[in-house]
Amino acid sequence: MEKQKRMGAIFMALVLGFSLNLTAFAAGEGTVFSDVAADAWYTDAVAYVRDNGLMGGTSDTTFEPEGTMTRSMLSATLYRLAGSPAVTGEDAFSDTEEGVWYTDAVLWASQQGLVGGYGNGLFGTNDPVTREQIAVLLWRYAGSPAAEAGADFADEGTISDYAAQAVDWARASGVVSGAEGNRFLPQSNATRAQVAAILRNYLTMAASEEPEPPEEGSRVLVAYFSATGNTERVAGHIAEATGGDLFELTPSDPYTDEDLNWTDENSRVVYEYENPDARDTELTSYTPENWADYDVVFIGYPIWWYDAAWPVEGFVEENDFTGKTVIPFCTSSSSGLGESGARLAELAGTGTWLEGQRFRSSASQEDVAAWVDSLNLAGG
Repeated sequence: MEKQKRMGAIFMALVLGFSLNLTAFAAGEGTVFSDVAADAWYTDAVAYVRDNGLMGGTSDTTFEPEGTMTRSMLSATLYRLAGSPAVTGEDAFSDTEEGVWYTDAVLWASQQGLVGGYGNGLFGTNDPVTREQIAVLLWRYAGSPAAEAGADFADEGTISDYAAQAVDWARASGVVSGAEGNRFLPQSNATRAQVAAILRNYLTMAASEEPEPPEEGSRVLVAYFSATGNTERVAGHIAEATGGDLFELTPSDPYTDEDLNWTDENSRVVYEYENPDARDTELTSYTPENWADYDVVFIGYPIWWYDAAWPVEGFVEENDFTGKTVIPFCTSSSSGLGESGARLAELAGTGTWLEGQRFRSSASQEDVAAWVDSLNLAGG
């Protein structure tokens, strides 16, 4: 299951990364930059991020491999990785400037929930990024996937609580390796060379892995609950990419805008969150026609309080998934898939469940189609 999750996230990143317009830097081939030796451990990584337009030099001829990677630099790198999408609005930080090289990147990263400020109105554009911080940012970019803890680093106790799961993921995925003596050095500043290597690892570590596809001629169902329309849109993209059928999970008592206002302590969703017994949401229909004919079932939902929106639970509990490949997907502006898919699989008790994928509300049809392609679903 972990392989499926990693492959989905990495394939998406590869598609995004290679869709960029490649920039020809003045340093040319060979050692790439005058301060990057041909036999340095990071040479290939520097060439990779240069050739794919992710990181440029600090001048026409220098890369500064031992230079510090700043928060604005990393925001710009991830922004390029995402294809430099158009952004609107202004960020809420008092120390950022308008119309400079990082403006759109910081706005995008903050809107996507990848990078936040310090809570005092400051972003810290020139502040260095630590090793644990870059693990967190890439983990969030990948959709905040779950990961087993694995063996501890020798300095495990110095890893911040907020970064623990991200570091577990980075280690298990091979994105970030430890330092000498099995140390992670979480508070150490990440150099530009280290970031180049991490990005190269993230984008290429599993490019050759192929998930096992369902049988030829699989018939696909895309079942979904959508609160505000974001999940419905992604479900439509999946149905178009797979030739599958759509099945909306509709509560008998639909959620209104007021019901969904999680900032109102008296709203329906807040009450249901605080009172789990009230989450048993009746649906107008639990099972689509010809249920037995479907081989692959996508199940979509928004993330509510770091878990699957509870209206999908009735669908999962009421149906027998024996012999079906089940693929959860969610929409969220910041929270990842987390343990939501695993919990639904436990509720179902049947079926072969893959790890699935989290999409931001701004996910395009191309993004979704790339993920679907990575699953190697045959037929449709």
